[in-house]
Parts: sequence; C-alpha cells; structure tokens
Amino acid sequence: MKIGSIVEYIEQQRIISAVILEVKNNRLRLLNENNREVAFSENRLSHISQDALDTSLSKDSLLKQLKIITENRRKLSEKVNIPEIWEILCDENEEIDIPTMASFCFDPPMVQDYEAAVIRAFFRDRLYFKFRKTGFTPYSQEQLEIKKQQIKEEEERNHLIEKGAAFIKSVLSGKNDIIENADEQILDILKNYYLMEKESTTAAIAKAMITKADLKIPDQIFNILVMAGVWEKDENVDLLRMGIETEFTKTVLKRVDALEPSLLADLAEDPKRIDFTDQAVITIDGQSTLDFDDAISFEKNDDGYNLYIHIVDLGFYIKSGDPVDSTALARGSSIYMPDDKIPMIPPRLSEDLCSLKQGEIRPTITTHVRLSRFFEVIDYEIVPGIIKVKNQMSYSEANLLNGKEEPITTLFKMATTLREKRFKAGAVQITLPEINIWIEETGEIKLVKVDRENPARMLISEFMILANSLMAEFLADNDVPAAFRSQVEPRERLFKGMEISLFLNSMQRRKLSRAVVSSSPAPHSGLGVKAYVTATSPIRKYYDLLTHRQIRGILGYEPACSGNDVDQILQNLMVPVTNANKLQAMRKRYWILKYLETVKGREFEALVLEVHRDFCMVLLMDFMLDAKLPSSGYNMMPGDLITVTVQHVNARRDQVSLFA
Repeated sequence: MKIGSIVEYIEQQRIISAVILEVKNNRLRLLNENNREVAFSENRLSHISQDALDTSLSKDSLLKQLKIITENRRKLSEKVNIPEIWEILCDENEEIDIPTMASFCFDPPMVQDYEAAVIRAFFRDRLYFKFRKTGFTPYSQEQLEIKKQQIKEEEERNHLIEKGAAFIKSVLSGKNDIIENADEQILDILKNYYLMEKESTTAAIAKAMITKADLKIPDQIFNILVMAGVWEKDENVDLLRMGIETEFTKTVLKRVDALEPSLLADLAEDPKRIDFTDQAVITIDGQSTLDFDDAISFEKNDDGYNLYIHIVDLGFYIKSGDPVDSTALARGSSIYMPDDKIPMIPPRLSEDLCSLKQGEIRPTITTHVRLSRFFEVIDYEIVPGIIKVKNQMSYSEANLLNGKEEPITTLFKMATTLREKRFKAGAVQITLPEINIWIEETGEIKLVKVDRENPARMLISEFMILANSLMAEFLADNDVPAAFRSQVEPRERLFKGMEISLFLNSMQRRKLSRAVVSSSPAPHSGLGVKAYVTATSPIRKYYDLLTHRQIRGILGYEPACSGNDVDQILQNLMVPVTNANKLQAMRKRYWILKYLETVKGREFEALVLEVHRDFCMVLLMDFMLDAKLPSSGYNMMPGDLITVTVQHVNARRDQVSLFA
C-alpha cells in the first residue's frame, strides 16, 4: 500500500476509482474520480492496483488520468461474458481468486486493469457467481434457478408497485378510464393494507405504492377506493376487518328450502306437545321487528294465574350439525346495525317459517308459571308446546293499552311484582336510555332516545328474565350443562334496586363485574337470580339455541350434549359473539358521529363523568355518547351538567372534539 496506488471501493452500489494521497495508521486519504477527497480504512477497498500515479502532478492531471483509467476498465468489463464463464466453471465448488478469473476472461499478458474490470463485471451481474473481495464462487444450477426466480419475482413486484402508484395518481387526478379498468390485484393490495395495515401480507408492496405515489396520508387510501367505486363512502370497514360473512352459502339455502311448511303438520301428532292454540297469545316487539321469537299468554283461575312464556322451538327445525346449524354456530349471533342486519340464520327461517307470526301454527318451548293472586311464583314446568299468535303488538301499542285493557294491564302488574322481588334479592337495574338510529331511503340519519323502562319494554324484559332463570333452574335440577351466564357482586354498589339518576346509572354500570358464560350454573348478582341462561332468543343467538337443545334433551327429543361438548361450543362462540357485539357498538357509534358531523357548531347538554388533569370524560346526553372534553379552566365535578359545543367530528376516524 503506497501513495499514488490506484484503488477502488464500493459506495451506494457503485464501484468508485481513486488514488491514494496519504497513508497514516491504516487510514487512507483518497482523491476519487468525482473530485472528492475521502478518508477511510483500507479494509473498505475492493481492489488495490499495482499501478500508480504520480501524486506530484496537479490535481487536475491526476483526475484526468484517473478518469481515463476508469473508463478503460468500464469498457473492458463490458467484454466479460459471465454466462459463458459460468458454463465453464459451474461445477467448481471452490472460490476462484481474482487473478485466475481474469485469466479466464482476458488473453495474456495480464494487466491490473483486467482484474479491476473483472471485479466491475461480476459486481454488476451477481446472478451466476457469489461475489466476495477475495474471489468468486459459481452458483449451482439449482441455486441459479432459485436466483432467477427471485429476480423475476422482484421485477414483477417492482412493476406492480409502478402500476399501483400510477393508479393512485390517476384516481386522484380523476382519470375515469383508469378507474374503470383498475387492476383487481392492486385494489386487493390497497384494500388489505387499509383494513389490516402492517398485518397485511402485502403491506410492504402497498407502502411502496403509497410512497411512490407521494401519498402523504395513508388514510387517503379509503377515499381512493371510494373514488374508484370499490367501496361506498360509508363502507362498514369493521365488518370487512373481522371477516364476518354476510351471505349464506348455496348449501345452507338449499337446506332451508327443504324445510317446507308441511313439516308443521307433524306437530299435531306429537304426544308430548301441549296445545296452546286456543289461548290469546301475544307478541310485543319493536315496530320494525320481523323475527318474532317470544310470545306470552296467561289465564286467571280461582287460585291465581297461569303465565305462559312461549319461545319458538328452533331445534324442531334445525338439527345439530346440519349446514344451517354449522353456519349459525360460526356466526354466533345476529348483528343489528343502523344500516344493515346480518341474521344468524337465513331470513326464510328467521322471518318466516320459524317466526311467531300472527295466525300461524308454531312449535315452542314454553315455560308455564303458576302464580298466586299476589303474583308470587308457586311452581313452574318447562313443556313443549304449540301456539298460534292472536295479536302482534308494538311497544307503543302495548303502552297505550296499559291500565286500560287486558291482558296488558295485568301483565304489567305481574312484571312489576316480579321486578320488586328481584330487587329484594339484590338485583341492580341500570336504567340508561337507548339510542335507536336508522337511515332513511333518502340517506337522512334519524335517531330517537328510547326509555327502556317504559311499561311494555319492562314487561317483556321481566318475563324473559323469569323464563331464563326458570330454565336455568330446570337445567341445573336435571344436572344438564348449558350456556349458563353468571355475574359476581359489583365492585361497588352505588344504589339498590333502581335509580333514575343518569350519573349514578352511568357510574354503576362501570362498577358492574363482567358476566361470565360457562357450562355450570352460578348466581347472577346483577339480575338477582340463583342461576341464569339466555334461552329466549334462539333465532338471534346461538347461546339460546344451545340451551334449547339441552332442554329438548331433557324433554326426550334428542340426546343432550355432554359437558365437554358444551365447553367446546362455548369456546367456539367466543370470537364470533365478541365480534358481533363489537361490530354493533362500533357501527352505532359511527352513525351517531355521522349525525354529529351535520350539526357542528351546535350546543348540547353533557354530563360530566370523570375529571382528569387535562381533560374530562363527558356523556352527550342526547346521544348517550362518551367523549373527551379538554380542560377549560372551569372547576368541573363528576355529576355536573354542562353545555358543550360540537367543534369537529370525523366518523371515519372515530374523532369528536368538543369545547365548553
């Protein structure tokens, strides 16, 4: 290593020529072909030539000679036929040093430029040989094919990135012809990246497209997909993220078609079923309900009353393990959203053949409760039944009849007494209003705050709680596992029974313990019962269908599932049920925020729930929506009623900004 030696090094995937100006303690000061002086260790050098330049010459002269040498080496490197050399040496297993490789590439006599040219050639084309500073090792035929495939894939990847970036730019510039002929692969890559972000298998390609298209905000991907006609402006992306199926397979629909109404003729031949068709059976539901799964009736006698809570016997139609049942298990629950409904079972069943429609014969699992004249429960029995609904009422219609006509008046008195008994047993009644929100055909967002404690809603709620608790007792007494729901005592009790304060109800809800579903019975403190199952909505919830199957087992219709089988079903239901609940809540919140987007600048009443150093948590009372409020200097306390102004809302980003 001496001053004046011509050397080469690699920088940013390029070979650079230089001349040594100074050597000091293994550190070199170089003048490179680009007229830059650089300093680094000799270990960085890729080639050291025995040839040298006279460093006493002017800098311009050195540069001129260096450039001539560099250009000569570049031209020599282009003469090296690497594929031909590989054909000769591909069976070699050992490294071939640089001088030897130069002898294969050039005729003698050997000069330093030949070695440098070989290094340049093999550095530029690294497909055939493994390149190291000391020499070259040929790849095997198999290794070569793998590398060729990798190169092909990389080229295809880069081409796809180019196309994707061009597509993004075209959409943003409004070129309709590009949008109409969009590549499905590009659309899928962008969709998956927006939905799954870094979890997407093509996230790296999507990010490269976005970067190359100079897209500063990845959130713009959503707008691009809307502009391209892939998604609607209010697309339910949470539904897509969760991968929830919205359609039923042909196999399921074919199975449903096979369930002709004629099978109901078999009901009359069933000796176990009790005929309740002569009773004045009624349903009470929401105005838009189509899937009726519960009904009630009662009779007065000398000693008191016979109350009948009828739940459609879905197990009569759907057998365990058939395609409809498997689909219902995979879905776990029907999903109700302001702009859509995803049923657990096909509408042909849920809204027609299995629905407790007025004037139609239907099979039921009926809870027959004997009550005293003072509405105290004397005893009960769970029986298979047959009913025909006489009157289909809405909550509003039933409320108008309360105190004026039967059976609503007596049923309301029964429900009130049953509730008082639960309160004495320690039940906690959360009485927060509910927001009903829907989208008109015009696209207008409508919402109304509903009092869940109105007479008709309370009446139905109490009878369903009664039926569920008695069915839980029935299952427990027969030592049959089911989807039992339990809840330990609240972390703190802020009130007993029922309280009208919105603040106390909001705080109490936060202090309730989490409900647990298991195959064994346990007390439910929130409801004030010793055991509880959900069995009154089998059309909408698989937990309830499972409970029905277990009851049918006790009644002798089919074998009940074992404890292990029930545990496995409950395990399988965890994800779909959790997703269904989350989706319903998120979609409802989305549409409330969409409504708030239309009323920016308006003032609303809010309830202070929590006070922190930098912000407060408040409840927008008109919408039952929790939101953050930045500290404003006012001395706020939990429970205070304040007026806030809606400043900014972005439903897509789940953002709402308020100021007091």
